[in-house]
Order: sequence, then C-alpha cells, then structure tokens
Amino acid sequence: MNSSIPAACDVLCVGLIVADHVAAPIEVMPPSGGLAVTPRTELTIGGCAANVAVDLAKLGVSAGVVGGVGDDVVGRYVADELAASGVDCSQIVVSQEVQTSTTLVINVKGEDRRFIHALGANSILTGREIDPDVLKQAKIVYVGGFGLNAALSGENVAEMFRVARAAGVRTVLDVVIGEPSVIGEMLQPVLPLTDIFVPNTDEARVITGLDDPLEQAKVFRRQGTETVIVTCGSAGSLLLTPTECARIPIYKVAEVDGTGGGDAFAAGLMSGLIAGKSLIDCVKDGAALGASCVRATGATTGTFNARELRNFVETNDLIIERITI
Repeated sequence: MNSSIPAACDVLCVGLIVADHVAAPIEVMPPSGGLAVTPRTELTIGGCAANVAVDLAKLGVSAGVVGGVGDDVVGRYVADELAASGVDCSQIVVSQEVQTSTTLVINVKGEDRRFIHALGANSILTGREIDPDVLKQAKIVYVGGFGLNAALSGENVAEMFRVARAAGVRTVLDVVIGEPSVIGEMLQPVLPLTDIFVPNTDEARVITGLDDPLEQAKVFRRQGTETVIVTCGSAGSLLLTPTECARIPIYKVAEVDGTGGGDAFAAGLMSGLIAGKSLIDCVKDGAALGASCVRATGATTGTFNARELRNFVETNDLIIERITI
C-alpha cells in the first residue's frame, strides 16, 4: 500500500478485488466428466469493491479502491485495468505470499449464475491498513462483500465506519454470505454505524430468517441502520428509512449476464448520493445502472456512463409504490 495520502476520492471502495473468468451462457450444465462449449470466455475485473469503483469512475465520480492482490500476472492485470478505468489504486495491498483472487463465473441460459471462487489475496485485508486521513477525506466509504473475508471483521469495519462518520462521511455496506452461521454476529457492531445497508433479499433471508423484504428491512432498522435498501431481483427493491418506505421496480432489459448487477446498483445509488438526489431517485439510478450491467458479459463491461444513465432514466418511467407503515 502506498504510504502517501492520495487526492481525496468521493467514494472509497473497500473490499473484494477479483479477476473474473466469465463464460458466456451455455445451454445446459454438463454432467460429471462432460464438456460444455461456450461461445467465448472473458477475463474481466471483478469483486465488489473493484466493480463499484469502476462503475463510479465511468459515471465521472472519483473513486478509490482498497483491497488485496497478489504479486502475480493476474494482480498486475487487475491493477492496470483499474488504473486505466480512472480508479485510484494507491491503497491496494500487494501480497508476496498469496495469489490474486479469482472467480470462475458460469452462466447457463435460464438459470442463475454459478461461481467458483478463490479468496486469495483478499484474505489479507483487515481494514486496519487504511490511514484514517484517507477515510476522512472521502464523501462516502463503501464496504462491499462484507462477510466473505473473515479478516475484514465486524470490529474492524465498525472502527472504520466510526472514524468516517465522525468526519461527516457517509457509510454504505453490502454483504456476501460466506459462512451463514457467523454473518449475523459479524454485522452486530457494524449496522449501528451504517448509514445505508444494501443486502439482497436472499442474503437478508439468511441473516433474519424472514422471507418478506419489508420485514427483513425492519429488522435491520431495529439493529441500528438508518436506511435499508433490499434488492429483490426481478421484483425490484424495497427502500426503508426513518420517514419513508417504497417499492421501486426494475428497468426491464434483455439479460445476458447478471454478474456485477448488484455492484452496479450500489454504484448508481452512490452516484446519486454524491449528486445530492433524493433517496428514491438514488435507487432509480441504481436500478438503471444495474439494468445496463446485465446486458453484457462481465461485471462492468456494459454499465452506462453519466450521459447514458441520465438519458435512460429520463426516457424510462418507473411507477413507485409508496408504502404506509
């Protein structure tokens, strides 16, 4: 990690940096010992923190990434691609002992994605490596993929968020369920220091044991999070704040690859926050950027730039359902 303090970023993205090997959709999964032919495979940037940072940079939002890579050809590829996308990489930790994290992404027509993941150098990131001044200079500190890397613990993220909030920096948290039995405990110290929590409904079901997104969101509000946005796939998303509750549908597009859709949602959401938009409009921007992402193979390949996002939202209406609670 570079010891110097970089120029302030609007959004500091902390968490997973991954090289994704993505297979274009196949007709069916092959049986044991079988072979399936895909039209193509692609090596792309992946991981929640990296994806969100790239998507934000595309939107003209200054973004930095904090994560771990190995001192290997894949790590250099990832760092070079991030830098070429306009992402500040000065806070990336390079490991001499652990390889860069990789994920095999398998797409089957009509089915959800399958992932085979090696945590790799992400396992070295604790969060304590980040200079407090770097946190204080941001407008938003985003932690993505929380729960997959045990070293980036609840206590460490809570301290990170405590420092950020004391400086007036907003905190945004997303999760990936690594070990279901411990995620609830990991979240306990973090949620009271989280301004916006953005789980998907499947993750929220594992954490709360509840099926209804509204009831899931209520649990997280009771645990201290100010604003909860539960994403629900094709059913859109549910927003719950201290003063409002709403369901926001998706923008319908032809889906090619869902990889990175949730990360694009988070990036669109935070770009709206940086622009000072209402939370409803922020969620609409998140939905639009998520829709743009799934039109192409790869986590960041198809996401809109700022002009494309603005034009898409202006020309495609969404009917918002306001809920009285």
